[in-house]
Formats: sequence, C-alpha cells, structure tokens
Amino acid sequence: MENNNLSLLSDLVYIVKADGKITQSELDFLMRIAKRMKISTEQVKDLFTNPLPTKTNFTEIEKITQFQKMVLLMNVDGETHPKEIEAIKNYGLAMGIRPTVIDHVLLKMEDYPDKIIPPQELIHLFQKYYN
Repeated sequence: MENNNLSLLSDLVYIVKADGKITQSELDFLMRIAKRMKISTEQVKDLFTNPLPTKTNFTEIEKITQFQKMVLLMNVDGETHPKEIEAIKNYGLAMGIRPTVIDHVLLKMEDYPDKIIPPQELIHLFQKYYN
C-alpha cells in the first residue's frame, strides 16, 4: 500500500511543479495529504527529485479521489496555470477518465468558491458519464 501511496503522491508532486513555481500553500496541502498517507517529509522531498512511475490501474473511487486531489492542489494557491491544467488532463487520461468528464470537471470548478467542487457533486459528475 505504501508504494501505491508514494506513487499517487509522486503524481501530486508533478502537479505542484507543473507551473514552474512551488508555493507554500501547495507544499502545505501536499504535506497534509502525505501525513494522512503516513508518508514522511523525507520521502516527500525525495519524490521531488526521484519521481515514481504513475499507477495505472485504478478503481472508480480511486480515480475520483486522486483526480479531486489534483484539482484541489492545482487551485490551492489561487492560480490555475495552463501547464497545471494540461498535466491534470494527461493524468486523468492515464487513469482512464474520459476526456468529457475531465473537461466537465474543469469547467464546473469555475462555478464554486475557491474552485472547490463539493465531493458529492464531483461523484455525481462522474456517475453522469459512467452510468
């Protein structure tokens, strides 16, 4: 499980680095996620220089959860950079998320304060396209 968590966190590190600058709010968010996953600060620091391969097989709930973390991380600094959006789209596709779902989520986030889609709404968006 730890390798899975490290791989997922490595993907989040990539999102943090996508726009070429790393903010304190992004680091804080990343470290809160790492703490929940029981990943040490040293392990997180190592992921910045030694990224792990992306996990390729996800359950539906893992897809939703990881994609939500990526969107939250992208917006935590109050800026949405085109390179972050591109990275999130690429990761979404690699996870097996349909392009229409990715685009819908990225558009829908604009409707909410701080671009945070409530979890139930996010699940509903996914269900709309997968059921």
